Amino acid sequence: MDYISAIRAFLHAAELGSFSKAADKVGIKTSTVSRYINELERDLGIALFNRSTRGLVTTEGGRVFREHALIVIKSLDEAREITASLNTSPRGLLRVTMPTSFGRRHVIRHLPDFMDRYPKIDIDAVVTDDVLNIIDSGIDLAIRIGVLPDSQLMARQLAVHRRIVCSSPAYLAQHGTPASPEELASHTTLRMPLSTDDTWFFVNRTHRTVPQEVSVRLQSRLRVNDTEAVLDLAIAGRGIALLPTWAIGPAFRKGKLVQILPEWEAQPTRAAPAVWGVYPPKKTVSSKVRAFLDFYAAIFGQEGYWES
Repeated sequence: MDYISAIRAFLHAAELGSFSKAADKVGIKTSTVSRYINELERDLGIALFNRSTRGLVTTEGGRVFREHALIVIKSLDEAREITASLNTSPRGLLRVTMPTSFGRRHVIRHLPDFMDRYPKIDIDAVVTDDVLNIIDSGIDLAIRIGVLPDSQLMARQLAVHRRIVCSSPAYLAQHGTPASPEELASHTTLRMPLSTDDTWFFVNRTHRTVPQEVSVRLQSRLRVNDTEAVLDLAIAGRGIALLPTWAIGPAFRKGKLVQILPEWEAQPTRAAPAVWGVYPPKKTVSSKVRAFLDFYAAIFGQEGYWES
């Protein structure tokens, strides 16, 4: 008996409730499925199905066998996939989602180079600030920024993610420059889109054995859920912002923004955020997903090339 083929036939019959439907699913004759089931039942010494006018219903033994057979077949398929991937170049359609601002600045621009390196991979890029359910949406990989919530998804850190307190020279000339995090409470602050509340956390490690931590509760009259909009408002002199370093490089180089409190590390929450590649849970990562992660991890660098 071809035990693996027999198990697959049994699983399809149990799922579909019919030998004929299982045969159509596998592409074999109904008599072959029936023979497989009979051979399994003789080998196991139990009946796997009860036959009725409504179709096939698994017996208690059938249900137990199905539970373990599913694990065996899944492990076998994964083993074949892992082994085959060792000798297979990345190929196929890769669906990737990413935040709008970060995607436009740091992901999309490098896609042509990625596709030149992997000519058998096609890309479907979904650029959105909505946090999509990647499993329900058929997404292979999501670029996420910040602190990841607990989930069953797999994740790989691609780069660190830092924010700094900054403002325009015009705003500081008019309102003064804060000398400490506490002084921010008396200034106009612009709410960052990814903050979970109005409290900004700061850590000072300069010349200290034990880092000094400070949290400041802020009242923001203007809240905007878009990084580019907050950046534009800060450049326009409308307040002090906590902005990601990956968004502010050009504005700093042109003198449109300056850093405030450089000796203080600023975080929107106590947990350290990062740039992540997130993908559905599997024992093995597909070669196309692995290729994308490796490529962008090298492009970004652990500290993020935008930090320089």
